[in-house]
Amino acid sequence: MEVVVVIVAVVLSLAAAGTIYRIAAGPSLLDRVIAADVLLAIFGAALATEMALNHHTDNLALVVVLSVIGFIGSVTVARFVAHRKEEA
Repeated sequence: MEVVVVIVAVVLSLAAAGTIYRIAAGPSLLDRVIAADVLLAIFGAALATEMALNHHTDNLALVVVLSVIGFIGSVTVARFVAHRKEEA
């Protein structure tokens, strides 16, 4: 189990580093928003991994809130961009 935890931690860390780079260097607003949504998903995966490792569900509400915030944020930005394209 320790090997799996180390592998998951490395993969999530690399994914978080890549998304933080995309947030900082993204050429467009949509790139940054998608990267922020992916970063929320990575945080949720890290919390879920921690809960599975320690056999508890204390952070379950936080995972649900992160998922809802990511979904609402993505839908809001998609509607904003769609509305801007209609005006152009």
